[in-house]
Amino acid sequence: MTEPRNPATHGSAASQALFDRARVVTPGGVNSPVRAFHAVGGTPRFVTSARGPYLLDADGNEYVDLIGSWGPMILGHAHPEVIAAVTRAVSAGTSYGTPTRPEVELAEEIVARTPIEQVRFVSSGTEATMSAIRLARGVTGRAKLVKFAGCYHGHVDALLASAGSGVATFGHPDSPGVTGAQAGDTLVVPYNDRAAVSDVFARYGEEIAAIITEAAPGNMGAVPPEDGFNEFLAATAHEHGALFISDEVMTGFRVSRSGWYGIDGVAADLVTFGKVMGGGFPAAAFGGKAAHMERLSPAGPVYQAGTLAGNPVATTAGLTTLRLADAQVYAHLDRTAATIAGLVGEALTKEGVPHLPQFAGNLFSIFFVDPTEVPRVRNFDDARSQAQHRFRAFFHAMLDGGVHLPPSAFEAWFVSAAHDEEALERIASALPAAARAAAAAEPDPAPTAETADPTQQERS
Repeated sequence: MTEPRNPATHGSAASQALFDRARVVTPGGVNSPVRAFHAVGGTPRFVTSARGPYLLDADGNEYVDLIGSWGPMILGHAHPEVIAAVTRAVSAGTSYGTPTRPEVELAEEIVARTPIEQVRFVSSGTEATMSAIRLARGVTGRAKLVKFAGCYHGHVDALLASAGSGVATFGHPDSPGVTGAQAGDTLVVPYNDRAAVSDVFARYGEEIAAIITEAAPGNMGAVPPEDGFNEFLAATAHEHGALFISDEVMTGFRVSRSGWYGIDGVAADLVTFGKVMGGGFPAAAFGGKAAHMERLSPAGPVYQAGTLAGNPVATTAGLTTLRLADAQVYAHLDRTAATIAGLVGEALTKEGVPHLPQFAGNLFSIFFVDPTEVPRVRNFDDARSQAQHRFRAFFHAMLDGGVHLPPSAFEAWFVSAAHDEEALERIASALPAAARAAAAAEPDPAPTAETADPTQQERS
């Protein structure tokens, strides 16, 4: 990349002008809520190009990127071999409405890396979880679902449910437009809480079609499952005749060659994938045991379809990305994540800012909690206890220093194989000012009835 321009000096006038235009024609000015910077304030940066570990915005500012398109860019932006493969695919045509070779080869690659036996491609993670749930209901003949507070599985109506007042309660609609009936078959329990899971299955086990969980949650920050928790979920579901659905949209093929399955070895009945497997294109999938997957149309009675599913350009990008993601790539991701978290920790400690770094494989977060009070973030309530005002100040100081973090305290940070020593040095250079800003940040005023936000944190 060229010599970096300091965002603090060059500002965001062009991004602001684009944002003003966007708000006229697009709700909130963005096409996915977290991009609007509501959680941190200020002007979202409109990116014009990206290469390796860097983003370039409309004002010509360059940033070290720790978002990675929310996960897909495991090799870094514009990897030359991915670009070359996609260019060849595009030159042959963009969509045919027929089966193609790349979708077969990508399905074979996914099956070879995981314990699943068959895959069906879709166009988004939301579509993958929606379809997996429909299939689970079709297989079991049951209606109810169990999910965890703080886990996000896309904007599926049944899963936009918040917890009620009990430990394990029927969900309440968490968004206007979601009816009580749509949320009412969803049972919401605290994450990492075995007693709550046992209780909900004891009460409703014969009615539960499936339990769905992020294999390792990254949507309340990085909150890994406690030892044996996924194994416990699978065993509990099977004991009651339900299916276990593991959502690996975020962790799949990012935290290891085989996703989170490569870390804990727990085989789910159904698994959802996205992000990395699309190589930066809108592609996702769900898969599982052949006995379950063959219940899908046209082989079986559970209907599911998609015009752009298995798109040849997207599947080519995903296949090329997976083939390039070798053992050296995963080792680099692990080292880089640990190094960045260590640098952040040193800077915050020097300024006396309470914080807790936490990992789920190479996904990681810095929680602004007091580790003497919260030694480990186990669930959504723990995550919400953090000092968000400190994160906001930290975020903007890092942005001014040329480092683009996820604009929410409830998101994981993403690294890539392209994050090299130069990128790490830029991060290290930005950290002292950011740590001082976090230390000096003033607490938020107590929420009032007018300012309280009853919804979940914004999602990517």
